[in-house]
Amino acid sequence: MHKDYTFKISIIGGGNVGATAAYALLLRGVATHLNLIDVQKEKAEGIILDLEHSLPFTSYAKLTASDDFSSCKDSNLIVITAGKKQEQGQTRLDLVNANKKIFQTIIPQIVRSAPDSIILVVTNPVDVMTYETLKISGLPPERVFGSGTILDSARFQFHISEKIGIHPRSIDAYILGEHGDSSFPVWSFANVLGKPIMEFENFSEAMAQQCYEDAKNAAYRIIHDVGYTCYSIATAIAEIAENIKEDTHQVFPLSVLLKDYYGHSDVCLSVPCALGKNGIERILKAPLDEEEQKALSKSVEILKKFQ
Repeated sequence: MHKDYTFKISIIGGGNVGATAAYALLLRGVATHLNLIDVQKEKAEGIILDLEHSLPFTSYAKLTASDDFSSCKDSNLIVITAGKKQEQGQTRLDLVNANKKIFQTIIPQIVRSAPDSIILVVTNPVDVMTYETLKISGLPPERVFGSGTILDSARFQFHISEKIGIHPRSIDAYILGEHGDSSFPVWSFANVLGKPIMEFENFSEAMAQQCYEDAKNAAYRIIHDVGYTCYSIATAIAEIAENIKEDTHQVFPLSVLLKDYYGHSDVCLSVPCALGKNGIERILKAPLDEEEQKALSKSVEILKKFQ
């Protein structure tokens, strides 16, 4: 990147995810200007003050805090983490009504201040909230997408790696569909450099199912133990931001608006997408087998009820 290149990121919401995302982005050196917005201005200012004291050890970035959405102006990327968090015993879909009300207030303010930005939705239920953001904002679908199953897939890759003794980064295996209980693992093309995962010695159908269940239920376990999740999603946010900034066209499973994807349209859920400076540069049609196509249809059916 040229030294005069600027990349401003505004994070909406200074809760556990927003604050940790700001920290992850600062450590990774992605933003040249990192702006944190929270309705509790003092909280945002306190987080930024704490982060400022780490600047002697990180790449330099301008750090600002506000309760005013006009501070989003000139943002390249806006990360929305604001909303009611998932409590123990709740599914992500239980948060729909409360978070829709919040988005009806904040999205118009974001669009007024930063009409040319890319919006990354992290707030749960992320698929429904991504659709809501598209509907309210009127922005092009390539510039509004959700974190979707990027973290589910990372968890999935980790659990498989523990079973087969291969680094997670070398494992091409993904969870698609809803970021929630109707998600599904794609075993039909899960591989390590072309070798199908299911052909690895001592890896069984039962292990495969366990890997998926552990990935799907991870958030419930973490929320039970800690009260919230933040570190892994913050790392995923930093990964997404860096790939937008660097215009890599790397592929991730992200929640996007479908248009005749295996016959499905007008719903947001996770499918493979190439990320770049314009946001979603391309949506790839994953080669799903018959069972996986049925699972995709189930995710669509469930999510459309909440739109």
